[in-house]
Amino acid sequence: MRTALFPGSFDPFHNGHLEVVEAAAKLFDRIVVAPMRNTQKGSPLFDVDERMAMIAESVAHLSNVEIASFSSLVVDLARQVGADVIVKGLRVASDAEAELQQAQMNKKVAGIETLFIPCSSVYSFIASKYVRDFAHYGGASRIGSTVPAPVLARLVAKFPSQASDPCVESP
Repeated sequence: MRTALFPGSFDPFHNGHLEVVEAAAKLFDRIVVAPMRNTQKGSPLFDVDERMAMIAESVAHLSNVEIASFSSLVVDLARQVGADVIVKGLRVASDAEAELQQAQMNKKVAGIETLFIPCSSVYSFIASKYVRDFAHYGGASRIGSTVPAPVLARLVAKFPSQASDPCVESP
C-alpha cells in the first residue's frame, strides 16, 4: 500500500488544498492529511481540532484519506504513519524555492521523497492568509468559491457580524 503524507497549517483549509488532496488520492492508496501549528505564522484562526474537523468534512467524499495532527518533525510523522512520500502543493513559482529546500532537507536527513503537485490556475491565487483576511474584514460570506462548504460555514459562524455586512471594506 502506497501512502502519502500531506502536511500543512491549513488555517483554514481551502480549495487549493482540496485540489491537491484529490490529486494525491488518485495517485496513492492512502493519504494522510496532517494539520499542524506553524509557530512562524502567528496565532491560528482555528485550533488544530477545528481544522481536523473541517478537513475531514471537506474530504469525506474520498475514501482513502485520513486526518492526523502532529507537533513533531514532518519526517517523523511520515515515518510514524508509514508514508512513502510527502506531498506538497505548489501555487506559484515563489512557493517552489522554499518547498524545494524543505524537500531536499527531508531527503538528506530522513531519506523521504517529496512529490510536488501544482494547483490549477483556478486556485493558484488562494492562500489561507487571504481567506482569513477576507473573513476577518467583512468578506466571510463572499469567499465561498475559495473554500469547501464546511470551512465557509465555520468562517461565517466565527465572523457573523462581518459576514452579513457588505459595506465593510475588505482587503
